[in-house]
Amino acid sequence: MLSRRLAPCVLLLVTLGLVAGCQRAFFFPSETHYWDPAEAGLQYEDVTFTAADGTELHGWFLPARTDEVEGTVIHFHGNAQNVSTHVAAVWWLPRHGFQVFTFDYRGYGHSEGSPSFSGVHQDAEAALSTLIQRDDVDPERVLVLGQSLGASIAITAVARWDGEPPAGVVAESPFDSYRGITREKLGNFWLTWPLQHPLSWLVSDAYAPVDHIAELSPTPLLLVVAGDDRTIPPIHGERLYQAAGSPRHLWTIEGATHNAPLADDRVRHRLLQTFRGWLQGKAEAASEEPQGPWRRDPPRP
Repeated sequence: MLSRRLAPCVLLLVTLGLVAGCQRAFFFPSETHYWDPAEAGLQYEDVTFTAADGTELHGWFLPARTDEVEGTVIHFHGNAQNVSTHVAAVWWLPRHGFQVFTFDYRGYGHSEGSPSFSGVHQDAEAALSTLIQRDDVDPERVLVLGQSLGASIAITAVARWDGEPPAGVVAESPFDSYRGITREKLGNFWLTWPLQHPLSWLVSDAYAPVDHIAELSPTPLLLVVAGDDRTIPPIHGERLYQAAGSPRHLWTIEGATHNAPLADDRVRHRLLQTFRGWLQGKAEAASEEPQGPWRRDPPRP
């Protein structure tokens, strides 16, 4: 057994190794699928596609459950686990007339490979290209919805993508830079607090959303932050809002915790109004924030 004096030293060495090897330490994928949309009576299609470097990726396409298709939402999910758990954030959209394409980054779920900063952005661009090439998708009626890590990936990937721009981008709880969020997490632990700045410089910021977000303009942008988010504090969304070009809006959902805003009916209602407004060419459709008390019990899809 390690002595009490030796244990902190070993932990520090492990931390240094993780950050030095940094990319894998940043991602928390799971290969196991935990849930199937069919359990909730949802139709879906397994989609297999390939990133630019040849990595085979997997996703789900959920058709609209209405006679008329209003548009298609591509969902960039957050960190940890995979599409089988994160689909819960968007499974309500098909009954409101929106198709949904949600996919796993490399190393997540049934997607091959191991995640890396450059790799997940290649995956994002491959997903966008795959979606607009479908016969049942109108490229001019595509909307982007990213959450947490996925929100940050979406901002940079859409800004760098040279394809048809989406009708609008929603980024819920994004962080503004990979290096910055790493520094914050290191600063939360007493052992790594003194080293938070030098260690964070081992993390690449080549894909930092704050450096790319201005390139989204004139595509409408909505940033959504949770007022009680301890995982990615609201200040990240506020800094991204300041760096973004117009048209852009910021919703602060008071009382909400990380990844919780889309579980609230008032947020869902306003998001649907925003999507429909953007599809009608109304760039300011997100100007009105959701109103009402925070609901903590997630509604059914």
